[in-house]
Amino acid sequence: MKIERAREDLVVAGSGAGATVVLAILSSVGLVGEISSIAMLAPVFVYFAYLFSRKGGPYGSWDLARNWAILAILVALGVLVGSLV
Repeated sequence: MKIERAREDLVVAGSGAGATVVLAILSSVGLVGEISSIAMLAPVFVYFAYLFSRKGGPYGSWDLARNWAILAILVALGVLVGSLV
């Protein structure tokens, strides 16, 4: 169903965009070290990987929008930890 697919896309895109915004805010306020532009966009790259890897199935049991959204957040946390080191 197209509505379900659009909702899944929004979940992954929203988590990637939200994580990117949080990284930008934390970097601009000075709570973390300097984060490069490429590293700051890493959660958005997860969304692009999700978008371009979904070519029609069949998908595995791990290939869920929720898991891609969690991956985008984990990538943002990895960038955050990397900027603190």
